[in-house]
Amino acid sequence: MPLTTQATPTTYWLEHAWLGTHVEPGVTVDVADGRITAVRTGADTPPPGATALRGLTLPGLANAHSHAFHRALRAAVQVGTGTFWTWREIMYGVADRLTPETYYALARAVYAEMALAGITCVGEFHYLHHAPGGTRYDDPNAMGEALVSAAEDAGIRITLLDTAYLSAGFGAAPNAHQLRFSDGTAERWAERADALKERAHARIGAAIHSVRAVPAGQLGTVADWARERQAPLHVHLSEQTAENDACRDAHGCTPTRLLADHGALGRRTTAVHATHLTTEDIELLGDSRTGVCMCPTTERDLADGIGPAAGLQGRGSPLSLGSDSHAVIDLLEEARAMELDERLRTRTRGHWTAAALLRAATADGHAALGWDDAGTLETGALADLTTIALDSVRTAGPLPRLAAETAVFAASAADVRHTIVGGRQIVRDGVHTLVPDVPTALAESIAAVRG
Repeated sequence: MPLTTQATPTTYWLEHAWLGTHVEPGVTVDVADGRITAVRTGADTPPPGATALRGLTLPGLANAHSHAFHRALRAAVQVGTGTFWTWREIMYGVADRLTPETYYALARAVYAEMALAGITCVGEFHYLHHAPGGTRYDDPNAMGEALVSAAEDAGIRITLLDTAYLSAGFGAAPNAHQLRFSDGTAERWAERADALKERAHARIGAAIHSVRAVPAGQLGTVADWARERQAPLHVHLSEQTAENDACRDAHGCTPTRLLADHGALGRRTTAVHATHLTTEDIELLGDSRTGVCMCPTTERDLADGIGPAAGLQGRGSPLSLGSDSHAVIDLLEEARAMELDERLRTRTRGHWTAAALLRAATADGHAALGWDDAGTLETGALADLTTIALDSVRTAGPLPRLAAETAVFAASAADVRHTIVGGRQIVRDGVHTLVPDVPTALAESIAAVRG
């Protein structure tokens, strides 16, 4: 059953609500046509006919960086040692076995897992465009359309970040695995991406896979495509020191400087990872108000390093969060990890408040994906809500006024009780209403692409 908004006016009573700056007890939220029409405080008990959401209700969480097929790698890449580059070879093996049909099944299950984790919108960084060997499907966007359909059938919103991936590295031809990713030129990428259409639950953005995967002379084509459409533009940036070294060898500058010189930075751009930056890089990103998506669970899983998130935000870059390779799918853990990793790096505590971390997981994440009308509990916003239990073994005990701190620093995805998208309950009491057995859907779809 596809995603629809709740057409009949509905009232939700929130036992506790995070209103952006504080936790408020007893809040009612009226919903019509998928949007919040009123927010009222001071309701000690549920009004007649209201649906009670007990616990702490937040705006829906935004997962700003996802590669859905990487979910098939969970645990399988934890055997032995290696680096990002050896991990990548295993990833290619899964990519080689995907078809539009198997990718739909896998992505639907992954997006259902996200809904169970309170995620109402995902940014899918999509570069697996063609058949093995690079042959186009009859519908050149068959793989992207599979992802859009999967999100709809799992009940969440999606921004399909259609990705230009043209080179194995600074002009080198794509390798055998990467032929599936490449359109040959940025112009041919743009022609294919032009055919993608937005829907009520889906928006279309662009991505530069990385400066090593898009030749410098073609970066501007992708950036212009996004700018002309006022669409989000995302890019993997300085995830590895090897990328920085190769960029300096090829162009005499850092990847950030290269993007700046080709007009790819700005308020609609989000740099993903941004782990290994110079002081000038941080200035270029912050001064241009380029956003940065941090993915701490993947960055530590791949031994990438700890990025300068605090310095970037202090300079002016909004921060968002992503689960990236889906080593885990838990935006609360991503928020917590960003703060705790910075504590390890600096040996000081308290770099972000719980409110600031929740903003990265909600409003700023949605903005990075082009959903500026989501991520807040305000009149006129999309009626996307996530409710976290305050009575689990992880969350019981703290005062309700500290519920935001409890959510960020103690709760996990397992504590999500309800997820509402467009006013419609997609997860009720921890059960997905559209995908009855998410674990089985995951197991079966992963088995279908396992080597």
